Amino acid sequence: MAGQETGERVAALLDELARTPDPRVRATADELVRTLVEFYGEGLARTVRLLGAAPAGSDPLAVLTADELVADLLILHDLHPEDTLTRVEHALDKVRPYLGSHAGDVDVLGLDEGTGLDAGTGPADGGADGPVLRLRLRGSCEGCPSSTQTVRWTIEEAVARAAPEIARIEVEGAIGEPADGAGPLLQILPRPPEDAPGPAAPPADPGPAPGPAHWHPVGADRLPAPGRTSGTARVDGTPLLFVRLPGGLYAYRDACPACGAGLAGAALAGELLRCADCGAEYDVRHAGAGRRGHLDPLPLLEEAAGGVRVALPERAGAVS
Repeated sequence: MAGQETGERVAALLDELARTPDPRVRATADELVRTLVEFYGEGLARTVRLLGAAPAGSDPLAVLTADELVADLLILHDLHPEDTLTRVEHALDKVRPYLGSHAGDVDVLGLDEGTGLDAGTGPADGGADGPVLRLRLRGSCEGCPSSTQTVRWTIEEAVARAAPEIARIEVEGAIGEPADGAGPLLQILPRPPEDAPGPAAPPADPGPAPGPAHWHPVGADRLPAPGRTSGTARVDGTPLLFVRLPGGLYAYRDACPACGAGLAGAALAGELLRCADCGAEYDVRHAGAGRRGHLDPLPLLEEAAGGVRVALPERAGAVS
């Protein structure tokens, strides 16, 4: 359909909606049109900016797919140069250092191009139409109450951002399950990047289960600069500690489990962080494990622009 014909068709449909007697239907339709126009308008504007600023000889598709919004548009119209599984593998490669900090890893078992619905499951039951990604978790972080849930959040966020077309993720061999893999599959439903879901099943680790997590951007200017090992920042009212080690950046709540003091003045000896107040030591690379307690690790995803996104779980019993 030519551009002029498309414009005329859109105008005719808008006129028809304007004659709808229900004001709620008209308002919803107006909002939908505005949202779509803004979405595609921003995508076109970014495309022009990206291609205009790209160095000579750059691969145009590589330049465009590096931008999340433009990449989403390419996926939506089946124009992305990488297939779903390739994008999933790349996303998981980015979070494997974090999974390794919990002594775990993840394998891709396959992608089922079915409906994404369980038998007897419909949209009202939480089902979704689309491909189903099957994963297997390996390893565990003994003594870390938040390990299972934070690993789930990290995988879920990474996959949802790289492959939004996936309707459901089924994970077997969940952290904390028996070694023989007994027990039902976990089902993790992707959510928009700003709001990761809560636990799909009761955590296998001991301790209170955190509530839903919300992902917050943290600019590069608030992180430890190259050459600096650690620094603190307040994110959504929560004091956080960021520690940079060779090959990775880690985020923890800024509190020593042994004495409760902040860790802004903590010394870093290799991969061990030593509290300046009580001298307790914690293994930064391995989820903050220590003899006198366990730091509270937070899921962290690094962004191309140098910043990160950090998930802050709601605590059980928190007062809003």
